[in-house]
Amino acid sequence: MSRIKVLVVDDSVVIRRLVTDALSSDRDIEVVGVAANGQIALGKVEQLAPDVVTMDIEMPVMTGIEAVRALRQAGHKMPIIMFSTLTERGAVATLDALAAGATDYVTKPANVGSVQESMARVANDLIPRIKAFVMRSRPVPARPRTPGAPASAPAQAPGPRPVVVRKREANGRRPRAVVIGSSTGGPEALSNVIAAFSGPLPVPVLVVQHMPPVFTTQLAARLDRLGPNKVVEASDGQELEAGTIYVAPGDQHLEVRRSAAGGRTHLQHEPPVNFCRPAVDVLFRSAVAVYGGDLLAVVLTGMGSDGKLGSKAVVDAGGTVFAQDEATSVVWGMPGAVTGAGLAHAVLPIAEVAGAVQRAVTTADPIPAGGRR
Repeated sequence: MSRIKVLVVDDSVVIRRLVTDALSSDRDIEVVGVAANGQIALGKVEQLAPDVVTMDIEMPVMTGIEAVRALRQAGHKMPIIMFSTLTERGAVATLDALAAGATDYVTKPANVGSVQESMARVANDLIPRIKAFVMRSRPVPARPRTPGAPASAPAQAPGPRPVVVRKREANGRRPRAVVIGSSTGGPEALSNVIAAFSGPLPVPVLVVQHMPPVFTTQLAARLDRLGPNKVVEASDGQELEAGTIYVAPGDQHLEVRRSAAGGRTHLQHEPPVNFCRPAVDVLFRSAVAVYGGDLLAVVLTGMGSDGKLGSKAVVDAGGTVFAQDEATSVVWGMPGAVTGAGLAHAVLPIAEVAGAVQRAVTTADPIPAGGRR
């Protein structure tokens, strides 16, 4: 298989070198060019046809956000990974870039002791994402032809993987809460879902999106402007209210604890689970302890398998699990793990998730007709 071609865009010579060296440490990746601003990047994309672009946000002449918008308007569909700073300004700009069409983001190393540590951090953040994005769309190589055998069929991009939808009998009870987990591609998926609700939900909703501190604050504020439900970044000890969506703060696990009124938030700083804090599994399992089978869990786009064990706990308790489908996921890691384990009662395109959730919490039959469309 040919190496993955990457274009590195950053106005800092030091950062360009850091990213280039980090990516070049992997033999499957080739940095085919660099650019010092967005305008140069546009020309380099046309010239080099990279598989992936890493893009700084704040640059002279043309910013990263402007470059993303221009590339998407020109029809370029390659993954674009933003390289942002871990600040409030960087968080706002990163969310703007994702809304403009960027695929994902990583944060620049901060408070790191050495160049080697910075390079390792960049490599760990970027390389798995680059490979996941490219392998999702690359054609499967044809098998070598043996003498006398017919020619292999032309290589094709991998199609959707088989999906088995779990059967569930209606129990006549509506969910008393909704829990949602997402990661890579999650901010835009959450935006699509929350904006599509036609009215305030009659239950509380709790969300884990894999994001660092500050970013989750800005994400909650942005989501709050999109639909009829109130969206807040969760704080410790809040009584859960219907029509309110609670977003887990970065670097803290969000749990549900039983209270006299029903449920309340609990934040804790225990070790990461599935290399994540906040973790979807932590939220889901704590919600099962409070709501039992009267719970709807939704797993959206994301790398890894966080949410699979939590979804099993929901299913074992008699609750319901929805997963985003492969075609509309940026990465079908988390929802794919849930679906592959046979835990999803419905596998839905992102455009149908809000309607399915709304129907589930307002009727006694939470499963969409057909389970998958």
